[in-house]
Amino acid sequence: MVASLTVMAGCSTRRVSSPAPVEDRAGGAHAAAAVDPKTLPGAENAGKPGYYTVKPGDTLFRIALEAGQSWRDVQAWNSLANPNMIEVGQVLRVMPPAGTAPVPATTVVGKPLPPASAPAPGNGTTAVAPVAPAAPAAEPAGAEEVQFVWPANGAVIATFDEARNKGIGIAGRVGEPVLAAADGRVVYAGAGLRGYGNLIILKHNNTYLTAYAHNQALLVREDQSVKQGQKIAEMGSSDADRVKLHFEVRRQGKPVDPLGYLPKR
Repeated sequence: MVASLTVMAGCSTRRVSSPAPVEDRAGGAHAAAAVDPKTLPGAENAGKPGYYTVKPGDTLFRIALEAGQSWRDVQAWNSLANPNMIEVGQVLRVMPPAGTAPVPATTVVGKPLPPASAPAPGNGTTAVAPVAPAAPAAEPAGAEEVQFVWPANGAVIATFDEARNKGIGIAGRVGEPVLAAADGRVVYAGAGLRGYGNLIILKHNNTYLTAYAHNQALLVREDQSVKQGQKIAEMGSSDADRVKLHFEVRRQGKPVDPLGYLPKR
């Protein structure tokens, strides 16, 4: 019995005294080398303008939206094989590298949408609002400014609040048309951003993006060019408590009040 207890005690002692993977605070070079943290991609650019350090809960799609960029561009700039594989602490380039050709500026003249009583286009049709000819390229004033039209006919049921609501809510019925607020290119079409449901993001130029959330159906694909007033989605309630369109305008990635950019009703 005594021998048995002695053996057990010996085993217990060996387990407790096993070396643990902790840092040697005395400065032992070998111990420090064993626990050096992994150097994450882009760490040398942390804190530099045009770069972003990944935080818990981030996705590439949301990082790109906040930076006012296409997620595909951000993926390419950082040579990411899989856009879903990013790590906390990783530093990503979120501005174009030097020498990258800029997206051409879009200058359009907006027209208010027809009254709410006007018949909505049928499913599968494309509604295009009248668009005046683009201003000559030689005209530098306001080259990056865009004049928007309303993306839906309904009443505004939620106003902009930068802290709690980064856009406005527009009421409507299931299946009502959602229209492109200006000419642009689809840089996102999907349901990968939590809280937005079925979402479309249009890039209009290097300054402006617009976002259209909670749709029932998406009628455009990524990298597709669209015209102002074109039907791009059908209104719905995906990831929302009611049928509505959540509409955002982002200027250089920063949310701004859409009511300051839409025609007065």
